[in-house]
Amino acid sequence: MTEVGRVLGHEDAHPLEFWVGVAEDQYLQLDDVVAVTTPLPPSQDVNLYGVVDEVRARYEGDRFDSDVFRVVEGVLPVGVSTAAHVSVTRIDPEVLIPPRPGQPVWRASAAQRDIALYFDRMTRRLPAGLSRDGQPIYANLEFLDGTRGAHVNISGISGVATKTTYALFLVYSLFWSGALGPQAANTHALVFNVKGEDLLWLDKPNSRLSAEDRAGYQTLGLPAEPFANVGLWAPVVRHGDVPLPDTGSRQAGVQAYYWTLREFCAERLLRFLFAEADTEASQIAFVVTQVERFLEAEERKQPSGRGWLEIFDQRIESFQDLVNFINDNLENIAPRAATGTQQAFARRLEAAAAHVGHLIRAVPPAEAEAHRIDWRACQVSVIDIHNLHDRGKRFVVGVVIKRLMEDKEAMGRREPLVFLVLDELNKYAPREGWSPIKEVVLDIAERGRSLGVVLIGAQQTASEIERRVAANASFRVTGRLDSAEAQRDEYGFLTAAARARAAILTPGSMFLHQPDLPVPLLVRFPFPAWATRRDEVAEEAAGAPPVGFER
Repeated sequence: MTEVGRVLGHEDAHPLEFWVGVAEDQYLQLDDVVAVTTPLPPSQDVNLYGVVDEVRARYEGDRFDSDVFRVVEGVLPVGVSTAAHVSVTRIDPEVLIPPRPGQPVWRASAAQRDIALYFDRMTRRLPAGLSRDGQPIYANLEFLDGTRGAHVNISGISGVATKTTYALFLVYSLFWSGALGPQAANTHALVFNVKGEDLLWLDKPNSRLSAEDRAGYQTLGLPAEPFANVGLWAPVVRHGDVPLPDTGSRQAGVQAYYWTLREFCAERLLRFLFAEADTEASQIAFVVTQVERFLEAEERKQPSGRGWLEIFDQRIESFQDLVNFINDNLENIAPRAATGTQQAFARRLEAAAAHVGHLIRAVPPAEAEAHRIDWRACQVSVIDIHNLHDRGKRFVVGVVIKRLMEDKEAMGRREPLVFLVLDELNKYAPREGWSPIKEVVLDIAERGRSLGVVLIGAQQTASEIERRVAANASFRVTGRLDSAEAQRDEYGFLTAAARARAAILTPGSMFLHQPDLPVPLLVRFPFPAWATRRDEVAEEAAGAPPVGFER
């Protein structure tokens, strides 16, 4: 251990914070971990550990602002002092006394650092990134896999905070670190690709990975490789009889997805065509429920193996046919609804059909099997929705999550674990209003832990998402934040110094708060080992198909 200074006497020392006068031949920087031992009468020592969250330097002996020039000229003799503020993270034994002024302060050794950051108590540690001095930062897996808690919420400015990249790094660490043990082989991740086609290259190595980044992976005990066992899904093209994926940068290894007319009716998926503004306030939700109930009952009457429907002797061979039938028969399907409500429902259904109709096809179940998203087929399933209209995005996210929760409920057990990565969470679980998709997301936040479904959600501003979604997240992560947003109550887990620093964080740096530690830690994570766009793909891997996953 190295002594770096002494506890200051002219600043108050408290059990949870104190100031350190830094020795002239030493230094302390932000995020350094320190230790101090203070005697407890009659003969016991109390060890306090903490993290430096503020450092200051100033002249001692000057009085006026202009004195700085006299000091530089050698006219005014002064001293230079450096002090660091320490937020206490752990006291051992837990006797809440302040350190005594004048006590020596030590830079924490490796063993002391583990004690200070509670790594010694983490029986199942997950590499979560690197500290500023290049040492591993760990997360307690028991608060992520549902044992004692679950869910991650990530906030930050779009394009700067690297929210999705860090979410994928956590998933990568889960699969490759060994933290999950034998369970990792049967753990799955569902990733929604909401921006560009960046995530369609997860199974390809990144040609831009530097030697320094590779060393970072090595320090964390992780290989520097792309994701394996990846299934890629994209929405079916709008036109044409052949169901091809609607992608631009990549076609090989990408499977088109859609739903059948019969699935739409039998699984009561109509609700996901309506946004929060379309439902409760205007009583349209009542009409949606009535129509869903009617369609479900009619679907049961259809012969098995047939893709089209026949209702009231009318043949329905496309989603538009179904929309026309519903609107023409609303008075019979939902007779108790007011005429104005029926008309409002019909207008919104027509609008939704224009954006979502191509995702619902009248094909036999056997033909649609290859185009049905199955989260169990691959270890990582990437579902591209970036080209869809907002209504289409809500529909896909809502249906996929609904099916996932139903599958897990039918299993009746937590394993296999499923990690759900969803960006732009504010669109699906906004703070105000109600919608079917919000209800599903909230269900995961509140019940997902017991079913083995873990939400890794991200959004630009935590103040715009449903409070209960954020409140159920055991891990809170922030990248670069707008300075005004950082002052919101949703970031109460950040210290005052961390809030100020959040406004200047660079890409690849995040503040991580977890239940074990009373203060957030700054973590850095290596550049992705997997390609994030076409021009990053190593040439030898550009044409390789994704690796299959064996159950």
